[in-house]
Amino acid sequence: MIRSIIFDIGNVLLPFNFNKAVGRIQSRCDLALECVAARFEPIKTPYESGQMGRDAFLRETTRVLDYRGTEEELTAAWQEIFEENEAMFRIVRSLHGRMPLYLLSNTNDLHVEYMFRQYPVFQCFTDAVYSHIARCCKPGREIYEVAERQFAVRPQEVLFIDDLPANVATAQAMGWNAVQYDFRNHAALLEEMRRLQVDGEAG
Repeated sequence: MIRSIIFDIGNVLLPFNFNKAVGRIQSRCDLALECVAARFEPIKTPYESGQMGRDAFLRETTRVLDYRGTEEELTAAWQEIFEENEAMFRIVRSLHGRMPLYLLSNTNDLHVEYMFRQYPVFQCFTDAVYSHIARCCKPGREIYEVAERQFAVRPQEVLFIDDLPANVATAQAMGWNAVQYDFRNHAALLEEMRRLQVDGEAG
């Protein structure tokens, strides 16, 4: 029996387009779009894995890209890349109060801060494990082990929803019920939830 659900965030609850950030940042520096993206990746990865803090991330981004905008503009460009997945929000609202709902995400503090400010549905979650705090990332096994301990869940009683095959594969290898989600085919998730006897459409 499924007793709790663990959600990824990006492209599950919130579809995102990283190119939005790249385009806005590029407008404040002299690099081509592809150069901005290439130089940004070595900064983004340590930030999301907890090896670099917010101030260092903003400072290093400004330096590497010779960014000429303000810190507020840079922060907004980095944060405002998301759209809400209303179909998934309905599932969260429906299940809230009926079973514990958790977050497990490769993310960073600027994005978490923005998501909780911008989307009230995030108040429905009982707890969360974020890569920048856990200092490890999916699909590595360690962050799933952190989640199991922190959420006090049994693998066979968990439903995990993530968009990336590698992340789903690790969860399945640990005995979790894991579903690869495509926000363009939401019906497939509802079908799998029905198979697992989880009613995400009630309420």
